[in-house]
Amino acid sequence: MKPKQLYQKGTMKRLLRMLFSFYPVALPLVLLCVVFSAMISSIPSIFMQNIIAVLEQNPGAGWPVIGPQVLRLTSILAGLYVLALVSSFTYNRALAVMTQGALKKMRETLFQHMEDLPIPYFDKHPHGDIMSHYTNDIDTLRQLISQSLPQLLVSGVIVLTLFSIMLYFSVWMALVVLGGVAFMLFVVKQVGGNSAKFFIRQQRSLGKAEGYVEEMMSGQKVVKVFCHEKEAGAAFDAFNDALFHDSNQANKFANILPPILMNIGNLIYVMVAMAGGIFLLAKAQNVSLSGLAFSISIVVPFLNMTRQFSGNINQVSQQLNAVIMGLAGADRIFQLLDESVEADAGFVSLVNATQENGEFVESETRTGLWAWKQPQPDGTVRYTRLTGDVRLQNVDFSYEPDKPVLSDISLFAEPGQKVAFVGATGAGKTTITNLLNRFYDIADGKIRYDGININKIQKSSLRRAIGMVLQDTNLFTGTVLENIRYGRLDATDAECMEAARLAGADDFIARLPEGYQTMLSSNGANLSQGQRQLIAIARAAVADPPVMILDEATSSIDTRTEAIVQRGMDALMKGRTVFVIAHRLSTVQNSDVIMVLEHGRIIERGSHAHLIEQKGKYYQLYTGAFELE
Repeated sequence: MKPKQLYQKGTMKRLLRMLFSFYPVALPLVLLCVVFSAMISSIPSIFMQNIIAVLEQNPGAGWPVIGPQVLRLTSILAGLYVLALVSSFTYNRALAVMTQGALKKMRETLFQHMEDLPIPYFDKHPHGDIMSHYTNDIDTLRQLISQSLPQLLVSGVIVLTLFSIMLYFSVWMALVVLGGVAFMLFVVKQVGGNSAKFFIRQQRSLGKAEGYVEEMMSGQKVVKVFCHEKEAGAAFDAFNDALFHDSNQANKFANILPPILMNIGNLIYVMVAMAGGIFLLAKAQNVSLSGLAFSISIVVPFLNMTRQFSGNINQVSQQLNAVIMGLAGADRIFQLLDESVEADAGFVSLVNATQENGEFVESETRTGLWAWKQPQPDGTVRYTRLTGDVRLQNVDFSYEPDKPVLSDISLFAEPGQKVAFVGATGAGKTTITNLLNRFYDIADGKIRYDGININKIQKSSLRRAIGMVLQDTNLFTGTVLENIRYGRLDATDAECMEAARLAGADDFIARLPEGYQTMLSSNGANLSQGQRQLIAIARAAVADPPVMILDEATSSIDTRTEAIVQRGMDALMKGRTVFVIAHRLSTVQNSDVIMVLEHGRIIERGSHAHLIEQKGKYYQLYTGAFELE
């Protein structure tokens, strides 16, 4: 693989544009300081040539004759060095601040964009790989911005300046140096290309190893339960061996390149010295932009410039790997930033409302009454009360083309009704609830909420109107109270505690070391699975939505606790439209209607008593004549 194939074309230009957008004034000033400092470090050879020329023009003259001229030249050079020192200090200090600031802003940009990505993106990409954007990829940019790019610019300016000075003094000598440098560049391409290739592989291997470690940490209980420690260790060793191989190869090529270039530089130095001696002995005619005759005052500065020239080529070669790794990291970051955000063409919003003269109007304060705000073609606004009427009409859906998951699904849930979905795993129960929230969009059909096509409702408003308790509970680092308040950030402490009492969580929370102020971490690892689920139910209760989705909400709660929770759940569901997914058929018996799904189709529907009378699939499931799975 060639280095140019390791990242997309235009990545560097895009990265510089982003840096310029972060620091539109500071970045150009830093670049000017870098260029000025580099140019100053390139011109000592001119002063050396002038001083030697003074000595040649005044053979045998004493200090009173040549002293003033030498002092003048050295004073000018010293003054320039002081300015270069100030310039170098300024840009190095500014770069340190700009680098960390740019990385901070990039992480913020990444996270904000990631939050806008649709759910399917996270289903298709390993979480460890997504996390590596914030660690490995950002870290490669740190070295690229703070060290590699400035060094490349410095070396590039020095090389161009030196070559211009060489042409000014002698074209023949410049061609000798150029021939040696061409050989150096050939070696850089061959050895450096292999080094860059393996450094990129190292980054990929590191991402895979970190992803595997993250996966093992998340599933550590499963590993131990099934005594899979040796197999997990062997799998990690495979990832680690691949990382070792790539790192070893990358550093092998990277470490042999500088000594090779240093010795080539020494050879070029010898070639220039020999060529200069031959030209002097042969009294060759000098060809230059300056018109100066060939003399020792040209050969000696050329030797110094040759050493500086080859040294900067070596500096460039040492930065190539970091540049390519940085650009590859930037390319991965831009790929994430280029991912399409969640589309939302909705224009109907959910607002607090109040009634005035029998009409709903928007309220600036929380009233407990919600309404859909619908802009009309004539410029007016119509308000419709939020009731929780949900209807699906001939809905088709598939995660992948030609692999249908739901076919011709039609159902309705009137305000206050409880609708249950039962069926084997993969029948499409959870998929229906995902469609209600528009985590995915349907392929055909219609879904209406209070008579409004949900495609016309803003996703944030739609999700505010639908509460959800999932089978897999997610608790965040913070207190118990903060985790409950996650359902509605403006909820008071009293409202959060009331929601916990409603869900049946208040009893166990009161027994925690610090009650509602007990800190939770690692997804609530210090709580039982049932306790975590109770907090999740309380979180949904404090959100107070008119529609609730309970996806195996009590699956992790024991029978005794379930009885306690069920009373709270009944209170929670009162007056709400509720969709329940459950494998325990005992939890859905009191539903107004039960939908039996099989292979993405509704094969039976009705109340518990009605379905038992039919003696169909539900009857078989309920009596145990047919296994649910």
